[in-house]
Amino acid sequence: MRNDKGGTMIMEQRSSRPNLGTLFKQSEPSLFSFNNNFNFEDELPRRKSSASMASPRYSNSTTTSGEGSPYNYIMSPWNEASPYTKSPWITASVLETDFGQNGLIASILREEGHIYSLAASGGLLYTGSDSKNIRVWKNLNDFSGFKAKSGLVKAIIIVGDRVFTGHQDGKIRVWKVSTTKTNGGVHKRFGTLPTFKDVLKSSVKPKNYVEVRRNRSVLRIKHFDAVSCLSLNEELGLLYSGSWDKTLKVWRLANSKCLESIDAHDDAINSVVAGFDSLVFTGSADGTVKVWKRELEGKGTKHFLVQLLLKQENAVTALAVNQESGVVYCGSSDGLVNFWEREKHLSHGGILRGHKMAVLCLATSGNLVFSGSADRSICVWRREEGCVHNCLSVLSGHTGPVKCLAVEEDDGTSTKTDRKWIVYSGSLDKSVKVWRVSEHASDMKVIKQGFLNS
Repeated sequence: MRNDKGGTMIMEQRSSRPNLGTLFKQSEPSLFSFNNNFNFEDELPRRKSSASMASPRYSNSTTTSGEGSPYNYIMSPWNEASPYTKSPWITASVLETDFGQNGLIASILREEGHIYSLAASGGLLYTGSDSKNIRVWKNLNDFSGFKAKSGLVKAIIIVGDRVFTGHQDGKIRVWKVSTTKTNGGVHKRFGTLPTFKDVLKSSVKPKNYVEVRRNRSVLRIKHFDAVSCLSLNEELGLLYSGSWDKTLKVWRLANSKCLESIDAHDDAINSVVAGFDSLVFTGSADGTVKVWKRELEGKGTKHFLVQLLLKQENAVTALAVNQESGVVYCGSSDGLVNFWEREKHLSHGGILRGHKMAVLCLATSGNLVFSGSADRSICVWRREEGCVHNCLSVLSGHTGPVKCLAVEEDDGTSTKTDRKWIVYSGSLDKSVKVWRVSEHASDMKVIKQGFLNS
């Protein structure tokens, strides 16, 4: 079937609910064909996961894991860009019988390029990949797009009419969205962080350089390795960037200045999240989760390390913070999700055991937590009284590791008594899947596709 843009429309094939024994073995050959030559080790920890294949699912524990070790990524070997004049996407239709039910509601399949980053805001979905293209979707239709000259897109942050993208080449690119009626949706390159002016100004002073290896020095305000993560403190107007160069940088949005460059970790930073109480959380391949606080120093402010939440052998791969409940979640290469509670002065609250392989991404909204994994599944957890977490369901259907997640409240079906969320999942199977999830477990029992109910 052809759509109005000339692409091929693929309908989702509905099937019966999988059982637990087949959950991690199933594929979706009728919809996607995954490249079997793809080397998962390029995206997963080099050190083997210590998670037991028989570890219990859907449980809480108050024990923590071991001591720190390195964790490195290999640079992606896919560098060919898709022709911008021809959309590289095939859109799978929204289900014709979508009456607000829970479960899989749409899929978008990419002909080339693996999905590394997602961001959802104001009814728009942004997708970043290793083809250097950032596509924009509206109502799941190909709406707009823009392209960087180099560097696969590892992180996307939306701030009003500006979009910030973090890239493999160490650059943070800034794009501005046109809001005029004639050019609505057009994204134009606005600049980079740091700005060219600031680079010139800093380069003349030797004190602004830092030695990164023998006989090589770089400007402190520049990342010299991949920008792996971005996070925003909108109230303070600050943008945080974490990099494989082990540094955390702080940017003032008002003037694009780099306020601080912090040697935060002993290995690559994989995640940064601006949280509650002006705290910033960083997770690294060195197996640690650190807490930073912005405090006054002299005439200005500076971020200080105030707490070490976790130190373990396995790499920290993802972080998420629930601002409402004050809970910090950490995913790691052993397939576990640790969490800490603000009410208990960030003491360890427990462990969520739901994956057989590395947790690659986390997202949280309302009372729900979503964990995406290299085992191709997404666990949906609900926080109960006393910060107990129950696994409501498992979203299955991806044929490759789930690399990124984005969540928005479903304004069309969500109510005060039954909040519903639209979940976007990006995978190395070159697809984005769209799910509707309810916070009420009883409603989720009607799911027939993509869920395994507890």
